[in-house]
Amino acid sequence: MPTIQTDLNIEAIRNDFPILNEVVNGKQLVYFDNAATTQKPRAVLDAISGYYEHYNANIHRGIHHLAEKATSAFEASRRRIQEYINAPQHEEVIFTYGTTDGINLVAQTYGRAFLKEGDEILITTMEHHSNIVPWQMLCEEKGCVLRVIPINDAGELLMDEYEKMLSERTKFVSVVHVSNSLGTINPVAEIIEKAHQVGAKVLIDGAQATSHLHIDVQALDCDFFTFSLHKMYGPTGMGVLYGKRELLEAMPPFRGGGEMIKEVTFERSTYNDLPYKFEAGTPNIADVVAAKYALDYVASLGKDAIGTYEHDLLTYATDALQSIDGLRIIGTAKEKISVISFILDGAHHQDTGVLLDQQGIAIRTGHHCTQPLMRRFGIPGTSRASFAVYNTTEEIDRLVQGLHKVKKMLG
Repeated sequence: MPTIQTDLNIEAIRNDFPILNEVVNGKQLVYFDNAATTQKPRAVLDAISGYYEHYNANIHRGIHHLAEKATSAFEASRRRIQEYINAPQHEEVIFTYGTTDGINLVAQTYGRAFLKEGDEILITTMEHHSNIVPWQMLCEEKGCVLRVIPINDAGELLMDEYEKMLSERTKFVSVVHVSNSLGTINPVAEIIEKAHQVGAKVLIDGAQATSHLHIDVQALDCDFFTFSLHKMYGPTGMGVLYGKRELLEAMPPFRGGGEMIKEVTFERSTYNDLPYKFEAGTPNIADVVAAKYALDYVASLGKDAIGTYEHDLLTYATDALQSIDGLRIIGTAKEKISVISFILDGAHHQDTGVLLDQQGIAIRTGHHCTQPLMRRFGIPGTSRASFAVYNTTEEIDRLVQGLHKVKKMLG
């Protein structure tokens, strides 16, 4: 197979990620579980330890040197994220625990306040459980109706069916930008435009999109956009919810406590301004601080260069895996990110994962928190390999060799 040409120095990039030197079961680690979480470059690791070693303090309320330094670093990440997604105002950037937390915040605040019995909420067949369950809970409480946009056998949305589902009853549309199981890139700009034509608000689950695609929330005109930093070389336990200011202002708080209030008496409380209205309690300061370093790292490599390289890895891996007899790729959309889900004849996906792990190769197996999607394809789950900028064609070759060994061991 042809080698991939890139201006990126992949060897130098790999040296930025200490964990890639790990040895697993006597083999050099091959890490292909990036859709679950990416590994962290040294700059991010140093930022986390640097906070705890040099300016560990609570933020916003302190006037001493450490508190002011911590507050400055914390808010610098907010403004960096604003820039990264092109949000109009930094106050529209709300820190959360992750994508799941962001979706729940919107469902439990906007949904409770503005949706009523009979209102329809649209999601897709390929949603992560995190973008299904919160809306089911809201529907049970409010009497709303949850409707599901179907897909074709390639794992692409049936947009004609989506248009037919839209009506004056449609009040909210919540869709995944990129499928974590299939890699499908959904036409979210078109989805948003058509939803707005009937007066519906739109949330985009950007968990898988932000590390691979350019995100411009103003160009998309989405009402809400949420994502996690740990899927884009940042720390775990830290995410973002973007919302249009007028909507965030109208929504009630999600949690009560410190930071989200201006004044408290036993009779009543007044709530803080954005973004603090939605950030009750001491936040995950170190990881928020480190988030900026993750985005700076991506910027230093160049988002376009990363995207091109990852797409070339996807093409290389797709061709290589299709050469294996009895292997079928699940999710063959024309527009994909670097995720390949597959099933292997005669091998349960969990057995495949265990046997590859014995060879030092880390993939994901199971339903990937998309059980309804698996049912759509009539399978219990898949094996999933997902690629990041530090992966190589040599590692893909090891995956192919490993799968041939799996076939022999289970044949």
